[in-house]
Amino acid sequence: MNFEKKLISGLFIKRYKRFFVDVKVNNQIITAHCPNTGSMYGLLKKDNKVWISKSDNPNRKLKYTLEIIEDKKSKVGINTHFTNKIVHHALQNKLIKELSNFLEIQPETKYGANTRFDFLIIDKKIKAFLEVKNVTLSRKKKLAEFPDSVTSRGLKHINELVNAGKKKYKIYILFLVQRDDCDSFSIAKDIDPNYSIALRKAVKNNLNVLCYDCKFSTKGIKLNKKMKIKI
Repeated sequence: MNFEKKLISGLFIKRYKRFFVDVKVNNQIITAHCPNTGSMYGLLKKDNKVWISKSDNPNRKLKYTLEIIEDKKSKVGINTHFTNKIVHHALQNKLIKELSNFLEIQPETKYGANTRFDFLIIDKKIKAFLEVKNVTLSRKKKLAEFPDSVTSRGLKHINELVNAGKKKYKIYILFLVQRDDCDSFSIAKDIDPNYSIALRKAVKNNLNVLCYDCKFSTKGIKLNKKMKIKI
């Protein structure tokens, strides 16, 4: 997933009303859009280095978007709109070993009356649903965690995946760690114990759990390597 333009660096000042952040760039305060509805636990520290993008769309109220925050000298991608783009690129280029045999990729596929999964992937004889979760939290050195707040939506997706599994679909959940400083992943049981319990039960019902981190460059963000999982 490539950035449309070169990012602009600045310093984080504050976040407010969930979708707004103030960033200091060249001694000026810029208000940018925050494309992440989560808590971004541990990232919103005053004077943390950040990268923002600028849009030329004249219809946008906010020209700038927060893309990356630096945490302990490591880059963290916070734009959740990029998550599926990164995974889609990885699927197309066979970068996820466990899913490399699937030939057809259908993003944003409806299942049932009220659910959309991020991807339906199809092999000659197998159909599988893939749900993707963006991970930014790290409280211990080299350990990434999810979620960073209670996630009723995430819990719903686990239950719907299990339901799809009972109807002969293969089911996968992929935790995409948009950080470059971790080598293992775990569920934050203390933050959302119900999610942790549901995920462990889902694994017993044939849910396949994958986790990959990301590689950052001046051009963009790409899926990098598989991570160790501790559920």
